Amino acid sequence: MRSVQELTDHQMAGQRLMVGFEGSRFNPDLEFLIKELKVGGIILFAQNIETPAQLRRLCHDIQEFAKSVSQPPLFIAIDQEGGTVARLREPAFREFPAITELKTLSAAETFSREMAAQLSDLGINMNMAPVMDAAPENVDSIMKQRIFGSDPHHVAAMGRVLIDQHQNQRIMAVAKHFPGIGRTTLDSHLDLPEFDAAMENLAAFDLIPFQAAIDADAAGIMLSHIRYTAIDPRWPASLSPAIARDLLRNKMGYTGLVMTDDLDMGAIRNHYPLDTAIHQILESDIDLVLICHKGPDIEAAFHEILRRITDESRFKVKSNAAVSRIMACKKRFGLSASINFR
Repeated sequence: MRSVQELTDHQMAGQRLMVGFEGSRFNPDLEFLIKELKVGGIILFAQNIETPAQLRRLCHDIQEFAKSVSQPPLFIAIDQEGGTVARLREPAFREFPAITELKTLSAAETFSREMAAQLSDLGINMNMAPVMDAAPENVDSIMKQRIFGSDPHHVAAMGRVLIDQHQNQRIMAVAKHFPGIGRTTLDSHLDLPEFDAAMENLAAFDLIPFQAAIDADAAGIMLSHIRYTAIDPRWPASLSPAIARDLLRNKMGYTGLVMTDDLDMGAIRNHYPLDTAIHQILESDIDLVLICHKGPDIEAAFHEILRRITDESRFKVKSNAAVSRIMACKKRFGLSASINFR
């Protein structure tokens, strides 16, 4: 695994991107993303998945092509929470229940260990899970079908088990959606929700599970597209220095990967131009930009990151730090090793 000093500016810009694509086989779109845009990660959706053999071949071909063009190994991520949010479905794949059905730490341990084994077998190395949001019982939460429950201490304990079991098998766990969306009712896929809780209120409830994720050394934490008006009245968490840099990194001490939720979601697309979003992401010490759908925004984001790190020295310094975290995470989880293929 090369050091940051050995990467070109183009590679450093590309490493900041985790992107989606169309198709279920290695294709020219993937070739362009890896060779030309030098992306750091790929995220899989249902359209990319058919059978276990097909998916193993796809993951293998992605990594082998990256190696052939002298690119670092890629994060290959998936949303595999279980229940309603799962990309691997029967009859081709084993399905897992929603985490709402897990009641004990032992059940959570078995669930996570077996899910991680499935992902590892397929060549996937990152799971956008666990959900660490907590929702009070009297709130009609947008997350009510996707959470461990209403007690943040229970959520913390269960989530930590999932993180540990995933990462014991070298599947990177990404805790989401910081600093917590369990008490919101508007879907950020559609528009920009707001939540007015003060910091003391968040700390007493929503942040408890995320502190557990930090203590468990979760590989990544995903930021929500919620505007927490009492903390930052202007920017949603995914674009907010006050939340991503000051709260998560400086106050809570998180040193792992910080990533946005999908910039294609309405909360961002309907309110912020892409260049503004990229500026805020770089300013906020966020490592990975998530763009989940094929389109011009992926290439535009690459060029905007490249422009800013080559034109502005402070963004070059920040990018060095971000890419150092990315490369360290890849090394920690063995992505420099060769990939077995059956």
